[in-house]
Amino acid sequence: MTSLPDYVPIAATCFAVPQFLPQIRKLAATCDTSGVSWSWATLTSVNNAAWLAYFTLARYWTALIPSSSATLLAGTLAVMLTRRGHANPRPAILIGAWAAMLITAYGLGTLLTAAFILQVTPSVWTAHRTARPTGISTATWLLILGELTCWLIFGLHKTDPRLITLGASGVTASALMLTRIRRASRAGQPAAPSSRAGPGVSRARRYSPSQAPE
Repeated sequence: MTSLPDYVPIAATCFAVPQFLPQIRKLAATCDTSGVSWSWATLTSVNNAAWLAYFTLARYWTALIPSSSATLLAGTLAVMLTRRGHANPRPAILIGAWAAMLITAYGLGTLLTAAFILQVTPSVWTAHRTARPTGISTATWLLILGELTCWLIFGLHKTDPRLITLGASGVTASALMLTRIRRASRAGQPAAPSSRAGPGVSRARRYSPSQAPE
């Protein structure tokens, strides 16, 4: 009998399909790449292509839709960042080697257990190293948080350690990214005038005899 948690991948699909659209739209509109990681976008596309194979073998048919969407849209974002000069040879070589491991690996599930941690590390690292990560889309990371929360629930329901690892690491990474975005936006706001100063002196320093020129 089908239980309620069996429908969780449908909710994950609703979060995942439009997931990268806010980031793509923001980049296209502003050309602001501050804090956006090319390695993250590329690894997301590569890893979701591998998840497609895993979900097919596991017969999680509803999971094929979000994985397909993430593969396509993350790949689109990676191409956009490449055109803006964010593709470096060293990360590209490492990601190519990782893709080759996924293709030739006998135990695909074992690699996928660590795949998401490897995938989100560049995004968290880049966001925290960038003074003002204004290019990151909050909406994209809220959608990622929603999707990975669904996979955590589904993994616990199916007792699938790979999906549990995927969900737990995704929720943690999303929380770190959203916290970084919020702190950066607060730091970028101008300080409000002090309310202690009396009328007419809120924007000027109070005069005191000790400040008089000698």
